[in-house]
Amino acid sequence: MRTTRETVTFDHPFSLMAVDDVQPAGTYMVDIDEELIEGLSFLAYRRVATTIYLPLHQGNHGSVQAVRVDPRELTAAHDEPPA
Repeated sequence: MRTTRETVTFDHPFSLMAVDDVQPAGTYMVDIDEELIEGLSFLAYRRVATTIYLPLHQGNHGSVQAVRVDPRELTAAHDEPPA
């Protein structure tokens, strides 16, 4: 298993099915977990999870919640123009 961490910047508020609230524009951390595909003559990985870290609206400043998302939904939310 390997994990890659990326930052994703949203230029507009966005929503995800796994979260009730609309998230504000800003920069978010995203982890992509991949597993090695066995039995190939070359190294190849398959994505098994995508997690975005969203700020908690209650609690300590800097507290975040990890939310698993479909990578296609995350891309669509990022690319969607503001309403």
